Amino acid sequence: MSDYTQLLYDAPAPHVARITLNRPARMNAQGPVMTYELDAAFKRACHDEAVHVIILAAAGKHFCAGHDLSADEAGSGARVAEPVGLWGDAAAPGWEGAYTRERELYLDITERWRSAPKPTIAAVQGAVVAGGLMLAWACDLIVCAEDARFRDNTAAELGIPGVELFQHPFELGARRAKEWLLTGDWLSAADAKAIGMVNHVVPKEDLAAAALRLAEKIAANDRFAMKLAKQAINQAQDLMGRRPALEAAFSLHQVAHLHSMLVNGAPIDTSRLPASLRAQVEAALAEQSAARDTPKSG
Repeated sequence: MSDYTQLLYDAPAPHVARITLNRPARMNAQGPVMTYELDAAFKRACHDEAVHVIILAAAGKHFCAGHDLSADEAGSGARVAEPVGLWGDAAAPGWEGAYTRERELYLDITERWRSAPKPTIAAVQGAVVAGGLMLAWACDLIVCAEDARFRDNTAAELGIPGVELFQHPFELGARRAKEWLLTGDWLSAADAKAIGMVNHVVPKEDLAAAALRLAEKIAANDRFAMKLAKQAINQAQDLMGRRPALEAAFSLHQVAHLHSMLVNGAPIDTSRLPASLRAQVEAALAEQSAARDTPKSG
């Protein structure tokens, strides 16, 4: 798949592939199209024997504003009918379809990228919000610009206890993760580095070059040894309980969606959102609800 519509794919140096999120006008918000293009791009890089290291970057001022909650991609729901996982029908009635869709698009597929055998480096600038955190956290190393800032607003503003890939305690430590999630505050690049969530903080103009230098340094080593080293560390983290913790948190995430449906008539609580964003999200939810309620021909 070389004709990406929301990504760029290039080889900036020998043995290095770079995947660039390319929706700068939408702050690189992630919807189904971007998700499946990302999966195809990661698969392409992992299956290319010439590639040793993968960089995940983003065009524009911001790395990723999170999941696309607009109605712009309402018609792209059909892409979920071609899943890479095994959960099945994302259009199933009740909560089965919603659960299947979220698990496919945001938990299992992101975990799949985290488990990619080749080392991955996120090059991050500007805002990294909610679902954008998952894209950065899926990578092994994070290099960020001095203007990078991180936020999970799902609990403070949406009534959901954290994003689907719940790595908060493993990225920040338990007490800092609690404060960050319960307040919805921003985390600066400097603070993220101090707690070990990112590897390097560099001037914004040096971000691409710094990520590439790190990638080239790793790419010069034996490819198989790098794969095994990555796997060893990932397995150690999972043996500490990471994977069961993700599954438990995802279940609570679904409980929150169902609670919101009962109380608010929508899978998220929009009452705490800024007025302009609230109007956009509510319009999108109304359009998606109407699409679900429209009888299918044939």
